[in-house]
Amino acid sequence: MPRHPAPTPVGAGLCFMPMTRTVLVLLLCCVTGCAKVNREQLEREILAEDPEFSGVLDKRRELANRLQTYERELALKRTSIERNISQLRAELADVSENVKTKTAETRKRMAPDYERVSLALSLANEKLRLARTQRASVSRSSAQLRKVLKASGESWSNSEFDGKRAELQELERDAGRLDHELQALKRHVRLLRSKLLLLKL
Repeated sequence: MPRHPAPTPVGAGLCFMPMTRTVLVLLLCCVTGCAKVNREQLEREILAEDPEFSGVLDKRRELANRLQTYERELALKRTSIERNISQLRAELADVSENVKTKTAETRKRMAPDYERVSLALSLANEKLRLARTQRASVSRSSAQLRKVLKASGESWSNSEFDGKRAELQELERDAGRLDHELQALKRHVRLLRSKLLLLKL
């Protein structure tokens, strides 16, 4: 009865040529990281078994060199950018300080005009307050005099009555004058407030 050949182990077809035990151990150690392997020695042993593998190794060296070039380019660019960032930050700090100084000096040039208008507004507000106080006093005096004239009846003589009427008319004229003055003062106060708003920097 003829004997059949033994079945080929799984994965045996992946080996293009037999490898020595030493090369296999070195490859396994390289993949698993179980030991530090001398790369040049490992390449020599592999090429001794498979000389055509040198093309793959050359490709790997070329790509590795390219990756190192990329890393160096990145490092140089990073150093250059970081140096520029530091320089720009320093320049920004100098410019900010310079602008802050010039801004303060510019605001000072507007200060005299602002203070002049502000003082005028304070004086106008005080005049307005006094005019309102006078107007209120005139209104009270007029109201009291009207009550007196209404309650006097015929107890006063014509001359006394006429004198009180003249006094009331004088108070009414004062009231009209004060009303006109109040309106003018209010307009003046509004004008000065508007000026301050325009002068503010």
